[in-house]
Amino acid sequence: MLKIPNLNPVLNSSLKFLENQNSLLRLGSTPQARATELKIRNLRALTARRLLSFGLDHPNKCCVSSIRMESSSNCNLRASSSESRGALIVLEGLDRSGKTSQSSRLLSYLEGLGHSTELWRFPNRSTSVGQMISAYLSNKSCLDDRTIHLLFSANRWEKRSLMETQLKNGTTLVVDRYSYSGVAFSSAKGLDIEWCKAPEVGLLAPDIVLYLDIPPEKAAERGGYGGERYEQLEFQKKVAKCYQALCDSSWKVIDACQPIEDIEKQLQDAVLDHVRACERGRPLSYLWPR
Repeated sequence: MLKIPNLNPVLNSSLKFLENQNSLLRLGSTPQARATELKIRNLRALTARRLLSFGLDHPNKCCVSSIRMESSSNCNLRASSSESRGALIVLEGLDRSGKTSQSSRLLSYLEGLGHSTELWRFPNRSTSVGQMISAYLSNKSCLDDRTIHLLFSANRWEKRSLMETQLKNGTTLVVDRYSYSGVAFSSAKGLDIEWCKAPEVGLLAPDIVLYLDIPPEKAAERGGYGGERYEQLEFQKKVAKCYQALCDSSWKVIDACQPIEDIEKQLQDAVLDHVRACERGRPLSYLWPR
C-alpha cells in the first residue's frame, strides 16, 4: 500500500480496507463467479484511487474529527455567483415513503412551468457499479458493509461530473435519494457516521433536501414492502433515527402520511424559491466542509 504522509485517517483506513479485501478475494470456480469477483476487485481499486486522489487534492477537507453536515448556504462555495444554473433538489426518506411517485410529480410540475428538469435516482443501476449494488439489494450477492457503502458512494461519484454539467447548463435535477441515504443506511448498520460521510466529501450539495417523514410502521403497510434487502421494519426504525441526526437547515420535512395531493402541493411550494435563486446565480456548493 502507498505510504502518503499526512493523508487523513478516514482515507487511510478506507484504502487499507480495500487493499485487504482485494488480497482476501479468491477467484470462484466458474466463469461467471470469476467475472463477478474481478469486477468487484476493479471497483475496489477504482474506489481506492478515488479516495486517494481526493485526499491528496483536499488534505484538509475530510478530517474525521471535524466533518459535519452543513446547510447548503454554509457549504464551501467555488463557483461564480453570477452564473445562472439549475437547482439540485433531493428527496429523501424511508423505503416506501413515497419518494419515487413524488419525484415524478415534481418533475412534471417544474417542466410545466417551463424549467428544464431531469429526474435522477440513486443508486443508478444502469452502470457497472449500479448493477453490483442492484444484485446486493435484491439478495443475489453478499458484500461486507463497508464494501457496499463505498460502492454506493462510487455510484454517486460516477455521475458527479455530469451532474455539475447539467446544473451549469441550466437543468434542474430532481434526485430520488442521495448521499444522505448512503450515510443513514450504513450508519444504521453500526458503522461510524463520520466514516460514512467521508467518501461523500466533494460531491455537490443539494439546494434543498425534501424529507418525506413517515413512521416505519406505516411505511411497512404499503404495497411491495419487503421486496429488497433493507425493507425490514426494525432496520428501518434505525434508519429513521440516523436520518434525524443528519437533518439541518437545508431540509424541509414533509408529513408523508398526508394525502398524495397535499404532499405534492407542499413540495411544489418548497422548491420554487430555490429554483429561482439558482436562476439568479446562487453558487454551487459541496459536501461537507469543516
